[in-house]
Amino acid sequence: MLSADLHIHTACSKDGESSVNSVLQAAEKIGMDVIAITDHDTMEGYRIAREIQSDILIIPGIELSTEEGHLIVLGLTRPPASGLPVLETIRKARDAGGVTILPHPFHRYRHGAALKCPEAFREADAIEIYNSRYIFAHANQHAFRLAQKMGKPAVAGSDAHNARFVGYGRTLIDAGKDVDSILMAIREGRTTPAGRKTPVRIYTKQSLRNSWRKIRGKVRR
Repeated sequence: MLSADLHIHTACSKDGESSVNSVLQAAEKIGMDVIAITDHDTMEGYRIAREIQSDILIIPGIELSTEEGHLIVLGLTRPPASGLPVLETIRKARDAGGVTILPHPFHRYRHGAALKCPEAFREADAIEIYNSRYIFAHANQHAFRLAQKMGKPAVAGSDAHNARFVGYGRTLIDAGKDVDSILMAIREGRTTPAGRKTPVRIYTKQSLRNSWRKIRGKVRR
């Protein structure tokens, strides 16, 4: 079984705090086998990571902003454009051979796409049923119950915005250590989600900082 964190942000995201190298070092330190750097609407983090020598397998990844909310796409070096309807994005990614994961699907303040487009829950290849940055458990639990009811593949992600929290959400994957095998295992549901919460004080601090950045950006415009 491979230990994977499929939802990580670096400083290449506007709200990320740690360098790509720091993220890789943290993942190595805790014994991760696989990570996906899923920066917001950019693959720059992945491009940097693949140039760094590491025993960790780096899956191409991105967290796209769609019209209805966020969507993780894995396995594509040329993912669909951001800003499209979520169902169209899922279709484009699937046609190109990628795997789609619906992250934090029911989080109202973090762009949960299932709130505006329930069909996205059915259409995505897998559901993030554990996100370590939830303060309250109900949204994770709702995603878990619905995924179980619908027979959807389930994964976990740290959603780490700082290297210290890489691996707080992890997925055990029954696959060989290569990208194609891992993507197939996710599609087939050969996954076991696990994790622990990011400390509330850290999540709150990061949220306040991000809110201030948005306010400051609007004022400058």
